[in-house]
Amino acid sequence: MIVVLTGGTGGTKFADGLRRVINPQDLTVIVNTADDFQWWGLHISPDIDSVMYVLSGRVSKERGWGIAQDTFFCLQTMKQLDEPSWFQVGDRDLAVHLLRTKLLAQGKTLTEATAKIASKMDLQVGVLPMSDSRVQTRVNTPAGELSFQEYFVKRGYQDSVNSVRFEGASEAKAAPGVIDAILSADAVFVAPSNPVTSIGPILAVAQIRQALRDTSAPVAAISPIIGSAPVSGPAGILMAAQGFPISINGVAKAYEDFLDVLIVDDADEAAAKELERSDLRVSCMNIMMRSENDREQLAKRALSFVSQNLPRKISVAS
Repeated sequence: MIVVLTGGTGGTKFADGLRRVINPQDLTVIVNTADDFQWWGLHISPDIDSVMYVLSGRVSKERGWGIAQDTFFCLQTMKQLDEPSWFQVGDRDLAVHLLRTKLLAQGKTLTEATAKIASKMDLQVGVLPMSDSRVQTRVNTPAGELSFQEYFVKRGYQDSVNSVRFEGASEAKAAPGVIDAILSADAVFVAPSNPVTSIGPILAVAQIRQALRDTSAPVAAISPIIGSAPVSGPAGILMAAQGFPISINGVAKAYEDFLDVLIVDDADEAAAKELERSDLRVSCMNIMMRSENDREQLAKRALSFVSQNLPRKISVAS
């Protein structure tokens, strides 16, 4: 089994690449839930939804988020009623949030609600929230402390950032199945997601970070940084705020207590040679995922590099 820790669009693309080149039933995706929030009285799980929409083939390829061929009549009407409209919820997307909120109100856990929705979408891949406990990313800015969605979507990540914290993480427990998946995995990948606000909340759950230290599987990360800049989004700003260099060295530092392999872009070959002087194994390859073929090729090459040190070969589609 292959396990992926992910959040955000880059990580979802990598998970999709893996889904295309191995048996989907051999893939488990552990997803950040610290971006979850209440919207119009509904429980929104943005990263879980992104994973399910992409892996089920429902995602809008034009927008890169939400459901294909969606409409936005409810959003337009809510705006006319002077309700908040800065978070773009489509009508088909809304149905998923309605069902999740209904299941949670019935006493289901987030894990159980996610499994129910994934089953309705005929997903073959296992999708697990990182925790059933409430964890929320809080971004400290000169304008005050913001939720991640306020910082990222409402304000377009234009605020400078003083620090980031994960409210509730110290008390949170890993969701059922998460620790077993990590400890029994053949390989664990940390997807090319924002190390601070996509992967950071997952690692802030102490049980999960300890499991990554304890697993006998190799743990590999794909860098979301090329040179001194993120592939997309505010990862650089947030890494700097947390004291990490904006480089592959910063990525390695964020994961240093459990990381065995770091996969970086060809452009970082010189920096990779410096990192290889430590015990960390580093591989250079094209990590940009501009197309579905790019996703597959990165997944194949990453699996190939990691499987060189596995007790048994991972079966990869040709």
